Formats: sequence, structure tokens, C-alpha cells
Amino acid sequence: MIKKQVGPIRAAILEFMGVPAEITQLDANQVLSLLGNGTQTSSGKNVTVDSALQLSTVWACVRLISETVSTLPLRVYQNNDDGSRTLAKSHHLYKLLCKKPNAEFTPSRFRLMIVASICLWGNAYVEKIYIGKRLVSLEPLLPQCITVKRLKYGSLEYKEVKNGKERVIPENRIMHIRGFGIDGINGLATIYQGRETVGSATAADQSAGKFFKKGMQPSGFLTTDVQLNDKQRGQIGDNVTKYAMSENAGRIMVLEAGMKYQNITMNPEAAQLLQTRSYNVEELCRLWRVPPFMIGHMDKASSWASSTEAQMLHFLTNTLRPLLVNIEQELTASLLDPRESDDITIEFSVEGLLRADSKGRAEYYNSALNNGWMNRNEVRRLENLPPVPGGDVYTVQSALINLEHVGKNYGAINDEPTQQTT
Repeated sequence: MIKKQVGPIRAAILEFMGVPAEITQLDANQVLSLLGNGTQTSSGKNVTVDSALQLSTVWACVRLISETVSTLPLRVYQNNDDGSRTLAKSHHLYKLLCKKPNAEFTPSRFRLMIVASICLWGNAYVEKIYIGKRLVSLEPLLPQCITVKRLKYGSLEYKEVKNGKERVIPENRIMHIRGFGIDGINGLATIYQGRETVGSATAADQSAGKFFKKGMQPSGFLTTDVQLNDKQRGQIGDNVTKYAMSENAGRIMVLEAGMKYQNITMNPEAAQLLQTRSYNVEELCRLWRVPPFMIGHMDKASSWASSTEAQMLHFLTNTLRPLLVNIEQELTASLLDPRESDDITIEFSVEGLLRADSKGRAEYYNSALNNGWMNRNEVRRLENLPPVPGGDVYTVQSALINLEHVGKNYGAINDEPTQQTT
């Protein structure tokens, strides 16, 4: 265990990792696991969660995933004997997951924080608050304040260090949702696993900023036949610096003593600055499995599915579904009594993605009604409309009949073909 007193080395490590300075204890293994081989990258940039979020691509990817999941309806269902399911509004988890997880968070904000923690830190921690034996609140914890380790007898120990205080949280009071990982204890933090990509993108962005700050002009050199002393060189350097910024572009520089200025010709294309930044966008999107077009990067769009429906299906299948299943199973394992696992189902309703697409929603409902797996009142309920008389009847499209029955009174008692008169 690292000592409580915060020394200069440890304080620098905490700042280096983006961990709040008031944290006074961290498990040594946690520090090493976060550092990996060191957050210093080949590009010379230190990578932390805060610094990574300064990149528009990282911000957009994490925001896209977390906000999309936060808007999906999360439902608690009662499994019926006939195989159907009904909303379990009387179950105590329905209020926590669908109405009010705790005194502060709405369900959308709660899920947004959970998913963002998984995307950035690889782990999300939720403390379960009980009154007696009844679960009354779900409190999300900051993942950078939590350490986890396997104890001698196999159980896990969770420690939270916050505001200079450490407390141990019992394993049965923690819901731990892990991202992709290999040890079964912690998920791997995407930011640190992809630190070389993040560091390279940060360096490219900073280089572009400096390039434009100098008016898109690289360095040049002054030549003269007169020998200068150190004082004169300093004065010339100060004078030339005044013309180096973009706000000074267009000003006329006065040169003395027969000096001549020679520019080093280079442009962003020659330096491959634009191509590098575009490539970094695709590399960062790959870390979170986000299609680049979904965050506004339209290059090479032809390589993706052409229709909006196919694009959303690609995003749902390869990006959201593994995350949704992971969360659903952890909610079931952590919040449900084992005796209820066969009777209660916790599930996201991915049909919520269709709410912004009226055409797709209409086609979905039309298929459901014509094929008889939904009735009109069920469709109206999803559209927040009141039921109508006769709307509980299931109907199917009956236009496809045998050729010999065409022209008959279909369903009549007399099915004999009518005689033709000559």
C-alpha cells in the first residue's frame, strides 16, 4: 500500500494519470496497471483521460456511445408461463432502473455515466444502498477512485479513496460492470491501451495549432555579409519574432545591414499534416468500434453501408449490442435474487433507436401488423396513443390465395365454381 503522506513523486504520478490530487491512497498494483509500460508515448505526449478528451474524435466517440445507450428504454419484464412478457411495474427494480436510480440522477444520466466510465476507464462501479434487506438506491462511483484486488480466499476487495479518506466496500454491495478485459477482475482502459494512438493524435493536433499560429509559415533564415555580435543577434531575434504569429501576417518586415530573408518552402500537404490528422480520426474510431461517418468524418464513406438502415444496423450489431448485453447480464446477476432470475428479465429496448426515424418506424409497425405478431393497440401504446375498440385483434395479410380461388366469395359455404353462360 502506498503511504498516506503525498510525496512529490506520488503527487506527480497522480497528476500524470489524471487522478484527483486529494486521493491519498492507491493500491500499488492499481497504479502499475494504469501506467502499464508508462503513459509516456513515443510521440512524447503524456496520455490521461482528461488529455484524451481534448481530442474531438475521442470526445465524439465516447459521447455518441454513451448518449445513444442512455436514450434506449431499459425495461423490467415479468416472464409469463405462456412465454410472453409483461412490464413488471410492481417489482422494486422497475422504479430504480426505469424511474429514479437515486435521489440525484435520472435514468438517462445514470446510464450515460455508466457507459462513459466503461468507454474511458474500462470499468463502471455502482454502490448498492440498502435499507434493511431492500435495495433503495444505486449510486455510481468514480472509477478513478476505486481499486480492486483479489483476496487470498478468492473474493474481491473494493476500496474507494475520496477526499483523503479510504473506505472498503463489501463485494456484495458493489455492481461492477467490466469492459473488455483478460484477467476477470478489471476491464482494460481504452485510453491507456490505445495511448500511442491517442498520443500521436494529440501531437498532430498541437503541431497543427502551432503551424497555424505562425500564419502557416515555417521557419526561414536571415543572411548577411556583416559579422554580428551576440547582442545584435538577440535584438534581431526579438524583432523577427514579432512577425511570426498569425495575427502579424501581412506586416512588412524591415531588414538592416544588407540582410536577406529566405523562406523554407513547405505547406501542410507536403508535410502530410492533413492526411495524418485524418488517419488519426480513423485510428481512434477503431478503438471504440465507431463508424467514422457517425462522428462527422465522411472520408471513404463509400466503404460503409449505403442506406441509413444498414448503417444503424452495423452500429447496433458491432458496437452497441456487446455493450448492452454486458450491462443487461451484470444488472441481472447483481440486482436480482437468484430465485427471480427465471421470472424477471432486464432488457434494453433497441426499438428506441427507431423513434428518430418515422419512415423506419412505420415500416416496422406495418410488418408487425401485417404478419400478426403485434396488434394495433400494442402499436398505439408504443406511440403513446390511447387504445381503440377492436384494436386487440391480431390480423394478417390475406391477399395471397390459390389461383383457383380467385374471383370466388372466399370463405362462402358454396365453393363450387359458377357456371359460365354462353
